[in-house]
Amino acid sequence: MEKRFNRPVRRDDSPRKPLVNLVIGLRPVSELLKSDKEIDRLIMSRELLQRQEGQDLMAVCKLREIPCQVVPAEKLVRITPKMHQGVVAFISPVTYQKIENIVPILFEEGKTPFILVLDRITDVRNFGAIARTAECAGVDAIIVPEKGAAQIGEDAMKTSAGALNYIPICREKDLGRTIDFLVDSGLTVIACTEKGDESIFGLSLEGPVALVMGSEEDGISEFILRKAHHLASLPQSGRISSLNVSVAAGVAMFEIVRQRFNLAKG
Repeated sequence: MEKRFNRPVRRDDSPRKPLVNLVIGLRPVSELLKSDKEIDRLIMSRELLQRQEGQDLMAVCKLREIPCQVVPAEKLVRITPKMHQGVVAFISPVTYQKIENIVPILFEEGKTPFILVLDRITDVRNFGAIARTAECAGVDAIIVPEKGAAQIGEDAMKTSAGALNYIPICREKDLGRTIDFLVDSGLTVIACTEKGDESIFGLSLEGPVALVMGSEEDGISEFILRKAHHLASLPQSGRISSLNVSVAAGVAMFEIVRQRFNLAKG
């Protein structure tokens, strides 16, 4: 269900679009870290990390809980041909929120929480398409891991058709602890997976629920599968054994919508 996403081939000689959310160089990045802007992540060269300037940047990243990836200098050259001085930063177009703040408010407002957890969805267009469907389905928040998730930039915003402007995004350092929090808060955790022994159409999904979708490559992490209340599959009768993750997520989300609609109607 969440596996075997065939990534489109991209030509290396295609013109590069300007990265308007990219900040380049030691001084600009240092000043950015002093601001209150939401920063998606830093990418730093190994050589810079060996210097005091790099160690200072890394310390600020840890303090502000900003992901910082250390890479060979050649990767930075592929990101930007400009003089990068060993570091670039990506400004996030969204303001990340904490799921611990969102869930209690939903209950206080008399709502039934509907949370979507994306475990290592790395393709930007998949993420954007899922976010668009989630907003239409009334999802209250999307949870993504701090590492191994699609970058929320211009392409994600475009693919989501603006949905990322309206739905809260929670970037969590430890998805295991986040799942534990959701369980302790009274949510039923549904892991949508090919390994599921239950059909999602046979589950009761009217109550508070957290739907988990896994990565395009290898599905949902084993430690999350062990924490889930149900391992749910989407029944299929075709010859291809898996769906694109954004399609599978859409089917699963709107099964929850269908059940809640019928409950409200009846």
